[in-house]
Amino acid sequence: MRSSLYRRRGSDPEREPLLAALPASGFHNSFQDVRADVNGGMADMGVSQAELVEQRGEGGRKLPQYIAALSATLGALAAGSMLGWSAPVMVKLTDNSTSDYDFPVSVAQGDWISSIINLGAAFICFPIGLVMDMIGRKKTMLLLVAPFTLGWLLITFGSSVGMLIAGRFITGVAGGAFCVTAPAYTSEIAQDSIRGTLGSYFQLMITIGILFAYAVGGYTSVFVFNILCTCIPIVFGIVFFFMPESPNFLVVKGRNDEAREALIKLRGSSYDVDYELSNLKAKAEESQRNKVSYLSAIKQKTALKAILICYALMLFQQLSGINAVIFNASQIFADAGATIPSTISTIIIGVIQVVATFISSLVVDKLGRRILLLLSALVMCLCSTALGVYFFLQQTHGADADIVQNISWLPLVSLSLFFIAFSLGFGPIPWMMAGELCQIDIKAFVGSTAGTLNWLLSFTVTSTFNSLNTAIGAGQVFWLFAGIMLVGFVFIFFVVPETKGKSVDEIQVMLGGRPAQRTEEK
Repeated sequence: MRSSLYRRRGSDPEREPLLAALPASGFHNSFQDVRADVNGGMADMGVSQAELVEQRGEGGRKLPQYIAALSATLGALAAGSMLGWSAPVMVKLTDNSTSDYDFPVSVAQGDWISSIINLGAAFICFPIGLVMDMIGRKKTMLLLVAPFTLGWLLITFGSSVGMLIAGRFITGVAGGAFCVTAPAYTSEIAQDSIRGTLGSYFQLMITIGILFAYAVGGYTSVFVFNILCTCIPIVFGIVFFFMPESPNFLVVKGRNDEAREALIKLRGSSYDVDYELSNLKAKAEESQRNKVSYLSAIKQKTALKAILICYALMLFQQLSGINAVIFNASQIFADAGATIPSTISTIIIGVIQVVATFISSLVVDKLGRRILLLLSALVMCLCSTALGVYFFLQQTHGADADIVQNISWLPLVSLSLFFIAFSLGFGPIPWMMAGELCQIDIKAFVGSTAGTLNWLLSFTVTSTFNSLNTAIGAGQVFWLFAGIMLVGFVFIFFVVPETKGKSVDEIQVMLGGRPAQRTEEK
């Protein structure tokens, strides 16, 4: 009797990559494929109510996968609060308007306190990939609760600028590690029909964490805000403790009985666990037979193209100026002549990010990755161009000139559209595709190094934005961002493939490679 490694699409349970590793804002993932009936109100979310609550035989249940993915992304909520912390707090620290710390903080010191998390995250991205391959995704994420909590305690009870910087660096390490482990875990428990939706939840929870920081940090004392941020990773640890380990990882380690139990928890007891388990074991054996060094693996044509795409998407994501815009959003609103307080304006930005990212989670498996990336790059390019025009006119004619006053609405509209476009495409998708494009033997390496690149670029942009404004002018800086996004649009159009609903083998064929050999049983 013959049994191929993969069944035909019309009748198979899920076809999945063996292991996925990712850094992630995201983020980003390899998942499974199920042909499901999409109906009712939940259809717009990419999954029907029946799929969520019923055991659908061969297709399995989806609800346990949603629960596990959301539990994992509570780590992203902790990372988001870490990212958003500086917006409401640094203003209070640098103007000495808070009594929570009894030491002064200069503007230069404030810049270090804000941006040091990027270096912490960059530091951990590569080693965390090795750790998660040794001890597993679940254990790695649970271990991250300790440094996250320690970092927040240093920030909360810090008695010097040095302690604040140390606390921020440690939380950056933990947050950066979550950006690798959480998307990898999500990718390995999800089925193809919902992989994009679950993959986008990571970026969604990041934005919710940022919104939490904006809203709570702006209206509570720094001490209370810090305590609340400390509680988030602890809550994550309690909830995630009850989730199963990645079945892919368990199979690779030869723990097949545990892998079977994990699949039953994630798919339901009526799901064809034995078939999927046999496929995972076959792929693990094939991977072991064909195991090569990283150096040999990345020399392959498909690997080089996948690496190029992953790194390029991270490059365009950060050189779009997204973090520089986030850090200076309040000033841009003020330059627009708005009377909205800075705390309110940052909350508006946070709400826009959350809503747009949520919309992305609904459409990423319907519209696909390419169209969302192209749309995102184009709109961000136009918005940066418009912002550049506004600031250039302001520089040349003065803020009170009629030509400037007549378009005082432009920064607000452009900034809002900029964040919407980023959240729909360049926010979640680069992280997602970093896990989808790469084969098993280079997934951990590419995911970790792409994450390191992303965080280093973030540090570079945020630490040089103000000096660039002084050197060449704000208008020219935004035009530089616009030019980079135009190049990104062209790159995506000609180079980036569509990975929606595709298995790893299908993606490798699109990259110019050959599918994995099918195995036969007599």
